[in-house]
Amino acid sequence: MAEDFISLFVIALVALACPIAARLVPGKLVPETVFLLIGGMVLGPHLVGVIHLTGPVDLLSELGLAFLFLLAGYEINPSSLTGSQGKRGLATWAVSIVLAFVAVRLSPDFSASHIDGVAVAIAMTTTALGTLLPILKERGLSGTPVGNAILSYGTWGELCPVLAMAILLSARSTWQTVVILLLFLAVAVLAAVIPSKMHRAGSKLFAFAEKTRHTNSQTLVRAVVALLVGLVALSAVFELDIVLGAFAAGFVLRYIVPEGDHELERKLEGMAYGFFIPLFFIVSGANIDIMGVFTQPTLLVMFIVLLLLIRALPIFIAQSIGKASRALLNVHERLTVSLYCTTALPIIVAVTAVAVNAGAMTSDTAGTLVAAGAVTVFLMPLLASIVNRYYSHKEPFEQ
Repeated sequence: MAEDFISLFVIALVALACPIAARLVPGKLVPETVFLLIGGMVLGPHLVGVIHLTGPVDLLSELGLAFLFLLAGYEINPSSLTGSQGKRGLATWAVSIVLAFVAVRLSPDFSASHIDGVAVAIAMTTTALGTLLPILKERGLSGTPVGNAILSYGTWGELCPVLAMAILLSARSTWQTVVILLLFLAVAVLAAVIPSKMHRAGSKLFAFAEKTRHTNSQTLVRAVVALLVGLVALSAVFELDIVLGAFAAGFVLRYIVPEGDHELERKLEGMAYGFFIPLFFIVSGANIDIMGVFTQPTLLVMFIVLLLLIRALPIFIAQSIGKASRALLNVHERLTVSLYCTTALPIIVAVTAVAVNAGAMTSDTAGTLVAAGAVTVFLMPLLASIVNRYYSHKEPFEQ
């Protein structure tokens, strides 16, 4: 028990120090998430050893991952999925997953027909939308054409890998997995439709929740937490990854309050970004064995290069096809979108954990892939920022 609280205290101190460290970097070039990962890696069991990855700490980290995907699912606008850019985003992800399996097939280290290769292929197609959202807000990109494009392409880069995990990494047969997913979908739909109709009908239950939202009861916040934990628990019972339940909870919440609720959002973000999400990133860093990563430097570099070829390049090409697309964003904005959408980490953590638990991947290999994902959280926003600054200074002279 004492060990758990000491670890949590150290994690809380790291979470407190990281925003300050990020603020000290000129131009906000290094996202806070990078410092969280580094802090966990340095203070974790593989180096200093003051953060211990015990059962309670791991459980809280899982809740942090769940909150990350809840907020990501909630932020997704249906138009991001069904609009012209959204349709291109889905088609682009389909191209990416095909390219990813080709790359795995050609790799001597992984097998495209086994869990390790499937996990790596899925990891190559992901966009860490939940990780990107605070970065986009901090850099003033939310609501801009660039920000909207990142949401359109990034949404499918978050949603499709989650579904691919459920189908391709399941130990069950395909038809059993599809049945389980349909059952889960049915429960999620009921969880969305019934409260939504009650809300629109002005039920007494919603009136009570509205009345007590400013009291110690905080009924609305408790209801969202119950929704999140309930769908995460259901995904665990169905032997699906918890990210599916958390992502579904975000979609359900957006369906119930399609117009949004700024006060509720602030409270949820305060809870999530105040403790749970930083804890997830710190624990993710603590799980990285930096010495193990140094034993496979080629894999680290190759994975990042493949992310650029398999994720960034198809997105850039998709935005450059057709006059309408080219008119929407100029070349450097398309490149910016492509780089941001190549930021990857949470799904990599999830898929490698499945492969390690199945005995199909070593912890050193998983740590190297997670480290590569951590590098993208620093590298891709940095490159995107450099591209933006270079062209913003260049364009006036060209005119």
